[in-house]
Amino acid sequence: MQVKSKSGRIFDLPTPEENAEINKGIAADPNTYELPNSEFAKLKRIGRPPASTTKERITIRLSHEVVEQFRASGNGWQIRIDAALKDWLKTHSPTP
Repeated sequence: MQVKSKSGRIFDLPTPEENAEINKGIAADPNTYELPNSEFAKLKRIGRPPASTTKERITIRLSHEVVEQFRASGNGWQIRIDAALKDWLKTHSPTP
């Protein structure tokens, strides 16, 4: 059986026979075990914590010069573009 991830990648799931072999191997290995659902639910999420304020993903076309300048300023260049636009909004009102 195949499943498709959110990113579009396709994965082959193991057959019931393959799954049984995998579980047999886990059971035979003294250095590992499969967590019961109750323990699995207690695990802490790793990675970046959810942001307190979320941003909207969009596509925007900027001139090559603007992108080049911001990228040249190093990591976080997209955040700096966001800050520059917020600063611009302080002195300009958006017009329909």
